[in-house]
Amino acid sequence: MTARIHIVGIGDDGLDGLTGHAKSLLGAAEVVIGSTMLLERIGSSLSAERIECNGGLDELKQAISRLPDKPTVLLASGDPLFYGIANYLTETVGKDRFEIVPHVSSMQLAFARVKESWDDAYLSNLAVQPLDRVVDMIRSAERVGLFTTESITPSVVAEALLDRRIEYFHAYVCENLGTPHETVTRGDLRSFLGQNFSPLNVMVLVRRTGAADLPSSGKRTRLFGNPDDVFLQSRPKRGLLTPSEVRCVALAELELRPDSIVWDVGAGSGALAIEAASIASSGKVFAIEMDAEDYNLMLQNAERFDVPSLVPVHGQAPAAWSSLPDPHAVFVGGSGRIVPDLVRGAAERMKAGRIVISVSSPDNLVAVQSVLEAAEFRTEVRMINIARGQQQLDRVRFESLNPTFLIVGGK
Repeated sequence: MTARIHIVGIGDDGLDGLTGHAKSLLGAAEVVIGSTMLLERIGSSLSAERIECNGGLDELKQAISRLPDKPTVLLASGDPLFYGIANYLTETVGKDRFEIVPHVSSMQLAFARVKESWDDAYLSNLAVQPLDRVVDMIRSAERVGLFTTESITPSVVAEALLDRRIEYFHAYVCENLGTPHETVTRGDLRSFLGQNFSPLNVMVLVRRTGAADLPSSGKRTRLFGNPDDVFLQSRPKRGLLTPSEVRCVALAELELRPDSIVWDVGAGSGALAIEAASIASSGKVFAIEMDAEDYNLMLQNAERFDVPSLVPVHGQAPAAWSSLPDPHAVFVGGSGRIVPDLVRGAAERMKAGRIVISVSSPDNLVAVQSVLEAAEFRTEVRMINIARGQQQLDRVRFESLNPTFLIVGGK
């Protein structure tokens, strides 16, 4: 039987930072394989044969296939399963070939040094993710942890964020973590422009309290289905905006015409209403929102997108629509027990046309469908599952959004 390879995580402090178990594995190993930098961290006291592997993942895989059947340790940086080589090797070579002994990740150390939780942070490695993609994800994050590279330094990251008007983060650069030369530098993003840091660093960003997401650009990119991040969104309620893929389906089901009268009930910061106004350009789209913060963001979004047919309405439905003209199309988005009552009231005002309701709760789905059928609407139900691809190492993984139920009624 082929001997298992132990993938042992090691930190910047080398052998001194290893557990007793990890040290015993290294002491018993007859072969140690790793990059030149990692091999240097274990010093020269071990008698094992050393195999340097400084190429990519494919080269490492080939080197493993040629290893002698001897006790072997493969050195990895930090936690081998956290943006490390272990995921790739266990998937391509097989889990049975390896045992994994993790070290504390430098990402974990960085968040500990700045005294911030990382359980809900956006974490990424700029060695395997495009900077533009990472910047777009940072825009809406509360906390961020980044492994930078020698070419994409903290200064480059800061410049990319500032170029896109993402200025609302406190920034930290944590260098040489776990070593006597450990340094943590704090500042705003502008203070990092042009600064040089050790290649061994982690960049941590913490959103300033109450800062709203800024849009990624000042220009519309599509008639409808624009990316979520082109709209101003409120904090901490971000995520309530109707995702672009769901917006596309909902707007199609509303069957809007250029002269349609539309109600968007619970419009939030206005993403769907703005795109509906782009289609119903000679009609009217009444966007009803009771929350003052979201209403103000809707005004700003509407100004940026230049949609004269949009009419923002600050108030609570159903009282807010009492003076509005009867609609040809209605969109209702939201949660809570009030949704079926809002649908019932809106349906009573419709002589004909289409109503689309977006809910996330199966209970609301059943209740809304019953309301529409009682009002003699023909109903259809869709469950929309969206997963967006993200590049990780040399492959694509998918990040799922919460499922959305769309109830469509026609009269």
